[in-house]
Amino acid sequence: MVSFGDSSTYAVFSVFMLLLTVTFAGDIVHPDKYAPKKPGCDNNFVLVKVPTWIDGVESGEYVGVGARFGPTLESKEKRANHTRVAIADPPDCCSKPKNKLTGEVILVHRGQCSFTTKANIAEEAGASAILIINNRAGLFKMVCEDNETDTDIGIPAVMLPQDAGETLQNYIQNKSTVSVQLYSPKRPQVDVAEVFLWLMAVGTILCASYWSAWTAREGAIEREKLLKDDSNEYLNTENAGSSGYVEISTVAAVSFVVIASCFLFMLYKLMSYWFVEILVVLFCIGGVEGLQTCLVALLSCWSQHAAQTYVKIPFFGAVSYLTLAVTPFCIVFAVVWGVKRRVSYAWIGQDILGIALIITVLQIVHIPNLKVGTVLLGCSFVYDIVWVFMSKLVFHESVMIVVARGDRSGEDGIPMLLKIPRLFDPWGGYSIIGFGDIILPGLLVAFSLRYDWLAKRNLRAGYFLWAMSAYGLGLLVTYLALNLMDGHGQPALLYIVPFTLGTFLSLGKKRGELEILWTRGQPKMPCPHIREDHQPVDQ
Repeated sequence: MVSFGDSSTYAVFSVFMLLLTVTFAGDIVHPDKYAPKKPGCDNNFVLVKVPTWIDGVESGEYVGVGARFGPTLESKEKRANHTRVAIADPPDCCSKPKNKLTGEVILVHRGQCSFTTKANIAEEAGASAILIINNRAGLFKMVCEDNETDTDIGIPAVMLPQDAGETLQNYIQNKSTVSVQLYSPKRPQVDVAEVFLWLMAVGTILCASYWSAWTAREGAIEREKLLKDDSNEYLNTENAGSSGYVEISTVAAVSFVVIASCFLFMLYKLMSYWFVEILVVLFCIGGVEGLQTCLVALLSCWSQHAAQTYVKIPFFGAVSYLTLAVTPFCIVFAVVWGVKRRVSYAWIGQDILGIALIITVLQIVHIPNLKVGTVLLGCSFVYDIVWVFMSKLVFHESVMIVVARGDRSGEDGIPMLLKIPRLFDPWGGYSIIGFGDIILPGLLVAFSLRYDWLAKRNLRAGYFLWAMSAYGLGLLVTYLALNLMDGHGQPALLYIVPFTLGTFLSLGKKRGELEILWTRGQPKMPCPHIREDHQPVDQ
């Protein structure tokens, strides 16, 4: 057994395991309890698609945000009208436009007067909608002023980013005919991406648990043989101090969460392009190690000679021929993904590296008993709620979600997560799940299968089937909550931990084995040197 005292292992494991424990699909509806509301000015802030046509030819598509006031926009593209765009004169639309409007969408600049004033003037002038160009990059939530009373506005108002608005303005000033559609499509209740992501998470834990249990059983069989033979080799293996896995202590479990919280906060404050690049390099290193470990274990079933034949290499010691053959492929795979990670299909490579890394961690890292598992998952439960929900009270945004999306970094998010594109979502994007949502409960599920195999129990009489089902059900409830919240990020451990840990504790209590699970973590195994009548075996 390896103690968790090696600082580099401790740091890397904490970063990859606990950094992200969030599931989200991307927000398109933004309810805001801070922005003022009043009758006629109580819409939710919704994202708006603005496809454009230049001289009758379809051009780019921009994304704006709807205002707190005005009618709601059409949700179906086929029902949204193609409407010509006209530039306001004066550009700020704080006074009656000089140009005559007959149902056009009027393009105006932000500033000089309130948003509702612009909308009222545009409606009186005959505009069918108003597009307001922001005076900076990004979008701004348009609300009503406290002293405004004329909020009964009959045309929709949408804000565009500065670059999008200026592009449309330049086309019109160059005598091109510009027309747009304005609509805000709704997300589907369930996207097939969430189904596949659920299967990936459950399948990853399933594979890792069986590998971990098989390794533990083989080790137990080997120790039993050495004891039966009364061999000194057993003492030598005990003195060697390592059996190829890491066992977490209670102190280490608490420390994981503290270190992960510090690292997450550092990421939030220092989030930038170069910082994400460092994380990509670390992910590639971990992915190479994980992919190599999985491939060597898989291929050794067909080529045991290559797996058991070693060659000495300077600085690395004895390395099997199979490892030498597999490692270059793993390195090339990770490097190609790192270089091409911005292309549309790069999520496939990221998921392969991520799954391999998760399986390797779950095979190497063990929780020794239910006490450590309860402390680890309990602390992670609090960690998830604090950084997804409660951090909004201090930072006015969810720290976990900001880090996961890679805001302020110019990237699509950090790589320590599994993701699948939302295939039938009109807004596109990805459904994601953080590594922590798989690894943390996966440690408990793998522990349950190791216990079952050492106790020689079948699925029905053991704990694994219940723990695995509880995890799958908890993750399913997470996705239900995600869809009910219109894609707002959810702390997955808020739902998974009560299901998984609660099931294990309740079942152990019912069977009268909770004390053994809590302290020993292993079934009582008879010593081969002691007979059933407690008489020593003849030497």
